[in-house]
Amino acid sequence: MEGRRLDRLDAMRLFTRIVERRSFTLAAQDLGLPRSTATTVLRQMEERLGVRLLQRTTRSVRPTLDGEAWYRRCLGILQDLEEAEGALSGAEPRGLLRIDVQGTLARHFLLPGLPAFLARYPGIELAMSEGERWIDPVQEGVDCVLRFGQPPDSELVARRLGLLHRLTCAAPAYLAEFGVPKTPAALAAGHRIIGLRSLTTGALRPTSFLVAGVERQVAVPARVSVTGTESYLAALHLGLGLAQVPWFHAAADLAAGRLVEVLAETPPPPAQVSLLYPRSRQLSPRLRVFLDWAAREFAARNPKPPRAGAASGPAESPGAPDDATR
Repeated sequence: MEGRRLDRLDAMRLFTRIVERRSFTLAAQDLGLPRSTATTVLRQMEERLGVRLLQRTTRSVRPTLDGEAWYRRCLGILQDLEEAEGALSGAEPRGLLRIDVQGTLARHFLLPGLPAFLARYPGIELAMSEGERWIDPVQEGVDCVLRFGQPPDSELVARRLGLLHRLTCAAPAYLAEFGVPKTPAALAAGHRIIGLRSLTTGALRPTSFLVAGVERQVAVPARVSVTGTESYLAALHLGLGLAQVPWFHAAADLAAGRLVEVLAETPPPPAQVSLLYPRSRQLSPRLRVFLDWAAREFAARNPKPPRAGAASGPAESPGAPDDATR
């Protein structure tokens, strides 16, 4: 769009990006435009429509009531056009897809199959950012977010890919020093955990177990706490405490004897893995095929506990159609 006059469709694309990014500068950068072009196009759009679309202050850009209505109309028009062109031309999904993922989930579940996905859809370009905290994809300018854990209540749609089975484990050096706990209650006396602290709230993730199918939390002291997954795993291998991790993190180390599972009869509750995307936006063809592919990849690469009859929580099919709007 740079270097030429924007037509009405391009102007709509720019306007929707400004609303989503809450910034003229960021929207212009996303579309490869000078910021001056963004302000000029928006002024011309408001003059043509005869209404004020955006409320601008020194700190933020927000749509007015008319701007919110126009934003939704623009989204529908752009989506209809993209789908109509694709249907008539038989074209494959194409365009830039922005996703934000937790790094370890990306490396285990997405990256191994990504070459085949991109070969199947050569028109799709993928921009992947990594983060640990829950974010609003609209505010951050991404199409969807992949996260581990219970999604927060929001206006987003959460597509559940499935459940990550977890275990409690420790390095052999830790067990040699502190002993092997026989029950969850025994952890309160003489044991320690590696704390995983929320970036959003600062709270430590609770140490939980399934006892006879009921979740129980046990207070265990943490001499070391971290906020990042990589540091959490590094501290575990250094013998700084017990940790509760997904099976995909620990499988190779368990087989090699670098980690040892404890309290196998009372494992931690499984954790949900979800893809979140805005409810107000219709799914583009490229996002739709990505969501379906990600669900298949999760199902194929999610390891199950080897022990028979493990209390791992309710079964759930990845990518189930009863996606929850949260």
